[in-house]
Amino acid sequence: MMAGASGWGWPSAPAILEARALRVAAALVVGAGLAASGATLQAILRNPLADPYVLGVSGGSALGAALAILGGLAGRYLAALPLAAFFGGLVTLALVYAIAGSNREPNLHSLLLSGVIVSALASSLLLVLITFASSEELRSVLWWMMGSLDAVSPLLLLVCFALTMGSLIGLRALACDLNALTLGTDTAYHVGAPPRRTILLGLALSTLATASAVALAGLIGFAGLIVPHAVRRILGADHRALIPVSAIAGALFLALCDALARSLVSPAELPVGVITALTGGPFFLFLLSRNRGVDSP
Repeated sequence: MMAGASGWGWPSAPAILEARALRVAAALVVGAGLAASGATLQAILRNPLADPYVLGVSGGSALGAALAILGGLAGRYLAALPLAAFFGGLVTLALVYAIAGSNREPNLHSLLLSGVIVSALASSLLLVLITFASSEELRSVLWWMMGSLDAVSPLLLLVCFALTMGSLIGLRALACDLNALTLGTDTAYHVGAPPRRTILLGLALSTLATASAVALAGLIGFAGLIVPHAVRRILGADHRALIPVSAIAGALFLALCDALARSLVSPAELPVGVITALTGGPFFLFLLSRNRGVDSP
């Protein structure tokens, strides 16, 4: 709340205080959703590099949301943006899994490569849409693509908060089944956690949380990768604790990143997605080098 372009200090103007409060609230919602989604995807795919951004779910959600923005639906219907983002993320995730898999579970390298391919395709389609956008639409979409919490709508924040909380509650209820799934699909089946149902529910709920985050703040990468790993190192791999604590830690992480984005180069402002990318890029490379040659952890 105290970070801003003019330096550190409590804002005296009510309008500035309200704007900062909205940004902090949006950062908490987005960070919680992305971190919990990352923890879930890593459990389902048994892949330490899985997260919504790396697997292309964020890119697909961005494409769906951009279609709603440029088509004028976002301005007329409050739920159009998160719904379009959810549909785009779901289609992207289905494509990634279909390309990477055959009759068996996809391995680490094929999954990552498929995510990169589908994400690149979504980015290309997004650039095609931008080509036909007006100058005003172009500026807003480009800023939103870099990840920004600026000028958050209170009503959209409320809708995305409700969707994210619903996703987090559902993921927490799925925690015991996720614990069993990490031991393998055969083990999960024999201990009473149907693998197919667990995978489908986990993917749907994590995609919904990611779509809400994208609708609210645009493309913010690596929050779903960094935070679950840090929490797992401290608490272990029990998803009954990992998912809620990851959500809390992700919320605080993104709020801190947004405070840095507002104050590092004041009076200018960096998109928060730039801060998370600069933090998460080296972390991703470290994990990739550590797991080189390993198909599953």
